[in-house]
Amino acid sequence: MNHFIPILKQTRLFTGMDEEPIEDMVSCLNANFHKYRKNEYVYHSGTHIHSVSILTKGSLFIQKDDYWGNRSILQDITEGEIFGEAYAMPGSEPLIYDVVAREDSSILSFSMSRLLTTCPNACMFHTQIIQNLVCSLSARNRTLTQKIDYMAQRSIREKLIAYLSAQSKKSGKSAFDIPFNRQQLADFLCVDRSAMSHELSKMRDDGMLSFYRNHFELIH
Repeated sequence: MNHFIPILKQTRLFTGMDEEPIEDMVSCLNANFHKYRKNEYVYHSGTHIHSVSILTKGSLFIQKDDYWGNRSILQDITEGEIFGEAYAMPGSEPLIYDVVAREDSSILSFSMSRLLTTCPNACMFHTQIIQNLVCSLSARNRTLTQKIDYMAQRSIREKLIAYLSAQSKKSGKSAFDIPFNRQQLADFLCVDRSAMSHELSKMRDDGMLSFYRNHFELIH
């Protein structure tokens, strides 16, 4: 597990901790390592989970399919991000979405009960991890609130403007890459792909932006 320490040091769960205490906490928490192939399901909707996980390699989609097979992408998970924490809390409901590997990926999972219960030898960093976990839940809530803002926009153009503006602000640049291809972006914004592609072309013709594949540049 030691080769994961540099990655874990950059994660929200281990914020403020040096490599040595992280190594001790990984051992204390009995972390489990798992690998997944591209398009393999990490979790299925309806599953009860009891672990919080960190993506150590690759990328994942949190997605949901309706009865007729229409897909919505709720979030993308990138290397170093935490996921599953909200549904791993004691008494939580089963998952209402699927977690799928969008490429070959690996994760480290930590028992939520072990995370929330201070160990017998009272590790000095255990309290800090619990505080970091609460901060992670808060950050996840902000992310979902932002997604709601995209969905609240009435037209496809307004949804695109809200999303692309947020990505530009996040990157600090007018030119940036997004983590989605066209179909994935349409699934994320819950719109028809053809209609969205048509609207993007109109926005380009109107001088609002330029794009190539998943690279966009916003123009004043």
